[in-house]
Amino acid sequence: MRRLPFLNGVKAFEAAARTGSFARAADELHVTPAAVSRLVHLLEERIGTELFERKANRLAPTPAGQAYQAGLTPLFDALANLTSQVSAMTTTRVLTVGVGPTFAIRWLIPRLADFQKVAPEIEVRFTTGGVAAPFSDDWTCGITLGDGAWPGLVSERLFAADLTPVCAPTLARRLKQPEDLRSATLLRVTHARDDWPRWIKASGLSKLSAKGPEFEYYGQALQAALDGVGVAMGISPYIDDDLRAGRLVAPFRKSIPKGMHWYLIYRDARRDEPGFDAFRTWIVRTAGSACL
Repeated sequence: MRRLPFLNGVKAFEAAARTGSFARAADELHVTPAAVSRLVHLLEERIGTELFERKANRLAPTPAGQAYQAGLTPLFDALANLTSQVSAMTTTRVLTVGVGPTFAIRWLIPRLADFQKVAPEIEVRFTTGGVAAPFSDDWTCGITLGDGAWPGLVSERLFAADLTPVCAPTLARRLKQPEDLRSATLLRVTHARDDWPRWIKASGLSKLSAKGPEFEYYGQALQAALDGVGVAMGISPYIDDDLRAGRLVAPFRKSIPKGMHWYLIYRDARRDEPGFDAFRTWIVRTAGSACL
């Protein structure tokens, strides 16, 4: 049979050890400092060891207290996350999507009105995600580029990620064949340094390297291409809408796979949440239509 400790005392101790003060712990727990001190003292009596050295101007955990707090804080964090997930399954219609800024701006947000028509009762929140950000338990789901292998997460493929040089229509008129790129400004993305070399090699060009301005995100490089600064390496689906509208042009037929795909990722425990279920159904359908 599981034997649990004095939980009120454990909660008071963890807050005091983490904040370094009975007073700050009292503010967090909405009780008095004296109540926190009393609960911690009762806990110490029950487990048979001192957890704090009580000094005049500070509260110092004993070695036992340090070890106890180091184990307790992650447990309380995990409990808080689990409680939020369970609560969300039955009470909330909020959907938090971890997504990179370029994917959000160039694909997801332009289609958000369609999702709101399907599920107007769901509040959608975007947070920083994508390739560079690890999955957070605060997210309902994420959209990211990868190989589909994220331990502990379910991944569903949405799109292929194909690479195609793109530029403004005025510049495209001067680019008749890939060799013409030797006299063009090739725009680069910091976290995608292999894109141009991959495409250049697949096109059979020799002694050509991208040396133009470098941007942190694809969206910045694509905006520079729209403004006529140079040729950007476009990646689907970032460029799809601009190509259809004629704002950007792909001057060459050559398009190659990046070697990764876009995935919807989430924890299996969230699968049946009302907000996520509606979003998952919508984005899988919408992504499938975009690939036709």
